[in-house]
Amino acid sequence: MAFSLRTWPSRLLAKPWLLAFVPINAATAGFGVVLPLLILIPLHGTWANVAVAATFFNAAVILLSVLWGHLSDRYPRRRLFLAINFAGYAALYLLLTRVTSISELYLIYTAVGVIAPAGTSASNLLILEKFTENERPNAYASFQEMSMIGSVVGLLIGYFWTVENATLYSLLYVLAGLAFVSALAFWFGVREAERTLTTAHVARHPESLFSRLKVVLSFRIPIPFFPKRPKLRPRPIARFRAWARAELHHELPLILIASFLFNLSANLFNISYTPYLYSAGLVASSIFLVNLSNNFAQTLIFPFTGGLSNRVGSDRLVQRATYLRSIGYLATAAFTFAVFSRPAAFEANLFVYALLGGAIAVYTTASSLMLFRGLHGRDSGSILGVNSALGGAAAVLGAGLSGILSVFGSYRLVFLVAGGSLLVSLPLWTAASVAYARRRLGQSDMPVASSERRGTHPAEGATAAKTP
Repeated sequence: MAFSLRTWPSRLLAKPWLLAFVPINAATAGFGVVLPLLILIPLHGTWANVAVAATFFNAAVILLSVLWGHLSDRYPRRRLFLAINFAGYAALYLLLTRVTSISELYLIYTAVGVIAPAGTSASNLLILEKFTENERPNAYASFQEMSMIGSVVGLLIGYFWTVENATLYSLLYVLAGLAFVSALAFWFGVREAERTLTTAHVARHPESLFSRLKVVLSFRIPIPFFPKRPKLRPRPIARFRAWARAELHHELPLILIASFLFNLSANLFNISYTPYLYSAGLVASSIFLVNLSNNFAQTLIFPFTGGLSNRVGSDRLVQRATYLRSIGYLATAAFTFAVFSRPAAFEANLFVYALLGGAIAVYTTASSLMLFRGLHGRDSGSILGVNSALGGAAAVLGAGLSGILSVFGSYRLVFLVAGGSLLVSLPLWTAASVAYARRRLGQSDMPVASSERRGTHPAEGATAAKTP
């Protein structure tokens, strides 16, 4: 079965209230660069301190994403959750302007991780609830555009603010103001939807699933469910083993493992990248521009990725994007051998990070389509839960490994490990494509079951014997 994903909006703005996502995305994109620079410049910290801060943040996101997911289902008040999320960001950004030690920064950044998942479920479900089935593809495409435009705006603000030699602390006031604007916009400008849905509806819509996969940690993390014996409930580990055996000949385990390696390499690289740029002699404004090249490339390329996946095939695009990402990581490792002047170091990283941004835009669309395709007829909630757990593990392991290598290794080793992890994942994506083709071929050889003759799809419980 072929699935398509709309990434080019027929209208840039599906509904005016989606503009409220622009300020918050500007704030979070700018903050993503400000945070490591705060550690490195005014607080005189190290690469290891950046990695430790990221570890605390990711651990908080993982632990609290389960809670926020349950709360989103139980209390369908999307405006309240978004207001808590965005106003919380504003308050914590303001608190960071007063930090005088790295330990204080650790505490506040962990608190940012605590509230971070609150808005992810709410924003996704709000779009599901406020748009009809026919409107959703364009709504999610518009939502992604507003998010990416906001990110570009936030990085531009960071560049112009720091190029004038203004302090990072003063920039935090601007970012806090942007977050607060979004909080007010949603609280006073958006009404709750008349109908309410739950996180379980996410997997039924490719656009919604894609939107959530971009923030993979926000899924609830259930243990795969299997029918219980009358008086014997299997333990979680036994249930997981049963699930793994059931999926052994399916492409999904290969996709999940390949995605884990991709997320691990991305976290390892991204956490170390800003400290590397600073060590290469780039000033804060130049670091903002390098990050801007990545986001700008995503904004330009993303709208074309849905159509490109339909024409070229998501399987082939995933492999090409993964290969390009690995080349970018290895090229950055090669930069550590070269003795660049500051302008040359800036230009080289500007180009490579833009390449990485374009590759991630293609990868996220194509890999989402492969995952959605594999979920057809499966226990999607459990599989997405496992995917979230692996994404969380990749985030924490990437941050932790970056911290270890900051003490015992080097930037070069980090980038080599990140590139190598991606190269290892390439055969897994190929094997997943082969497994899917074999499974589809096997299904085409199956005779029509009686349930199908009655109009029921085999995925709904019908069984069929293989042709002798």
